[in-house]
Amino acid sequence: MIPLDRTLQDIAHWEAELALEYEFRDEATCLTGRRHRGPLCVQKALYPEGRAVCQTVLLHPPSGIAGGDQLRIAANLGPQAHAQITTPGAGKWYRSGGAEAAQTITFKLAAGACLEWLPQETIVFDGACARMQTHIELAADSRYLGWEILCLGRRASGEQFASGNIGLHTRIERDGQPLWLERGQIRGGDALLHSPAGWAGATVCGSLLATLPPGDEGSHTRQPLLAACRAIRPTDGAEHGVTALPGLLVARYLGQHSEAARQWFAALWQELRPVLFGRAAVLPRIWTT
Repeated sequence: MIPLDRTLQDIAHWEAELALEYEFRDEATCLTGRRHRGPLCVQKALYPEGRAVCQTVLLHPPSGIAGGDQLRIAANLGPQAHAQITTPGAGKWYRSGGAEAAQTITFKLAAGACLEWLPQETIVFDGACARMQTHIELAADSRYLGWEILCLGRRASGEQFASGNIGLHTRIERDGQPLWLERGQIRGGDALLHSPAGWAGATVCGSLLATLPPGDEGSHTRQPLLAACRAIRPTDGAEHGVTALPGLLVARYLGQHSEAARQWFAALWQELRPVLFGRAAVLPRIWTT
């Protein structure tokens, strides 16, 4: 029997969890643990560039997150493991009837591990109430590159982000010390969306974060890499920037086109990957299917 104090909307909420474990064995990164609950899973481990790198495609069959949904994604990488995690299509956050939806991502990397987090864009519908948290814990010599592309409203259909709320929290730490800590709150219809000090009328923003080799604060790696990345520009001429902080390279996009943002990040990734991971960039086949 359904309790009287629960609404139909409460009953329809999804609670989904996915926990992945990677280990490096016999010159191969193996997906040794795969636990899931609810509509969140992976189809299989893929090896498009050899056994050393395990590519994992996250599947969310509902294809969107509605008010009240709770998604939790975790990945633990053992020593020397190298995983690449991506998604088959854009993520969608639907309009909420009042309940907040949340996504929590936790990545933990042991010594010498490498992780590439390359999701496709996230589209936030008008009226969505969303909270997105990402926490990355790195060992002294582990390496990480990841990006997030956020689209406010559905521009192609003329929809603006006129109401709703988005909370963002990203934390990257190495050996318990923060490399990057960012919090944000975006409210639908807020004047900051049109202010030159804020979004300046843009509807798409993106951030790429890549850890730089520990201890390389000179010009041997950082300065040539920074110059090469700054020479790459978004095809739509959007506002953008690339900065090297202590231990971290940051690229930002602010414009109107999610495809241009993704293409720019992919071009930066192709420049960064050989230097940071020692491997040429191989585009995930799922992006073209």
